[in-house]
This record gives sequence, structure tokens and C-alpha cells, in this order.
Amino acid sequence: MLGLPDQVRACLFDMDGVLTRTATVHAAAWKTMFDEFLRARAEQKGEPFVPFDSVADYDRYVDGRRRLDGARVFLTAREIEIPEGTPQDPADALTLYGLGNRKDQLLLSLLEKEGVEVFHGSVRFVRAIRDAGLRTAVVSSSANAARILDAAKIADLFDARIDGVTARRRHLKGKPAPDMYLAGAEALGTGPTETAVFEDALAGVRAARAGGFTPVIGVDRVGQAEELRENGADIVVTDLAELLEAR
Repeated sequence: MLGLPDQVRACLFDMDGVLTRTATVHAAAWKTMFDEFLRARAEQKGEPFVPFDSVADYDRYVDGRRRLDGARVFLTAREIEIPEGTPQDPADALTLYGLGNRKDQLLLSLLEKEGVEVFHGSVRFVRAIRDAGLRTAVVSSSANAARILDAAKIADLFDARIDGVTARRRHLKGKPAPDMYLAGAEALGTGPTETAVFEDALAGVRAARAGGFTPVIGVDRVGQAEELRENGADIVVTDLAELLEAR
């Protein structure tokens, strides 16, 4: 049914890059924040400034992860250590939380200016599976998921939402750990073997595979189909509308 195995009763969707065209906005916010930090650090230490790559670095270290985890993983790759800090740190604090809060400020400013676009093929697919009786949830590392879904006018298409706020409140490990997807399935009353996952991030695909979900559908928006398969995607499409057309 709808390009999915017969046992599937529910579907879990990542948001950025799968449902909404916000992945590039996130990448731009991360780049501005990291470049400000890296440039100041390079000047202070008398070292060359190596900017954040909004494609390669974003995909490898940040995409699909919670803000704190993304900042930590990227800085570790650059062999940079700073204190973790606390969630209340101001946006100019030289801590992981401070950098994350600065990124959040930049993201919200960009979203206010540019708005939120959806992938219309994804919206068509979600409507079709709901019409067919399947339950749906959003599983996103973003702490702004509720705001983005409301702005995109698609919040009513989902029975549950597991996001960065949920993860912090319930102490769920972020992707690539499977915790958030397992929480999504629990919220819908299904198990991993009867729940499909739709992801564009490598960390998210690994999370779904680690949780035993099947099938895992990789959504290739940036030309990384092979990497999605290598990280555990059973099927890779460039748009969810392809699943409708495959019926």
C-alpha cells in the first residue's frame, strides 16, 4: 500500500529536509554561528581561519542531531574543546549551549525573513497514508519543530510529535541513537517492525536502523543516495511523491 509493506501501520517523519525546506536554513544558521566562533578563535590564537562547510560539515556532523550534540561533534572533529555550559547560557557565551543558543537566534531570524516552505510531494504522501488509515508522527531533533510545523500549516497532519523539547524533557538520547524514533512509535502505539521511518539525514537513518524500524526510507535531497543506503536505508527516493507514483 502506497509503496510500503503491508505490515506498516504507522509512519515517522523527520521534519527538516523531508517535510519542510528548512534544512538549508538550518545549515546557513550553523555556518554563520560557527564561522563567527572559528574566525574569532583563529585571530586570538594566530591560526588560519578554516570556515564551516555548509554542505560537507553540515551533513557529516550536524544534520539530524540536536543542537548541543551537533556543536559538540563538529568541534571535536576540529579538536576544539569548550565547556558544555547550561541551557540558560546567553548566545554570546563560549560554551556548547551558548553556541547552540546563538544558532537558534540566527535560525529564528532567518525563518521570520524567509518563511517556511514545504515539499509538496511529501505533503501529498502524508495525506494519502492518513486517508489509508495509517498513523503519523514527526520525529525531529529541532527544538523549534512545533513552531515550524505551525508556520508551514501542516501540524494537523500528525498524531504525535517527538522533538528536541521532548528529548530534553524526557532525557532521550539524540540521533543517531534510536531513542527518539522509539518514542515516536510508542506515541503511536506501534512497534518498530510495523513502523516506517522517512529520513534525509545520515544520523537519522542510522537511528532508525538501530531501533529496528522497517522499512527505512532515505530521502535524497542533496545527492547522497549511496551514503543513505550505506547507513541503513532500505529504499532511497528523491521525493516521497515517487512512492505514490509507484503504486
